[in-house]
Amino acid sequence: EVQLVESGGGLVQPGGSLRLSCAASGFIFANSDMCWIRQAAGKGFEWVSGINSDGRSTNYLGSLKGRFTISRDNAKNTLYLQLNSLKTEDTAMYYCAKDNTRGRGTQVTVSS
Repeated sequence: EVQLVESGGGLVQPGGSLRLSCAASGFIFANSDMCWIRQAAGKGFEWVSGINSDGRSTNYLGSLKGRFTISRDNAKNTLYLQLNSLKTEDTAMYYCAKDNTRGRGTQVTVSS
């Protein structure tokens, strides 16, 4: 069974940083492309970033490129998302996902 457990969210001031983690189990992580998605309150899901299985290819939502960095450690079965220069509009529940499966998410709140 695919399991994805996100952590690292929290309350941060505008301009601050957070590092999200996603612990994966139940599948061969090193063979799997992964992504992060987010959902703000009252809105639909939004794809944020993706990374291929060996970590050499990454993609970002255009407006986030340069502020967010996706990475992975296949030895630790863990996916990461570094969030820098956070803005209030980045407030959302962040999920890691594999195909159609996502975790329970971690809340990021950007507020002064």
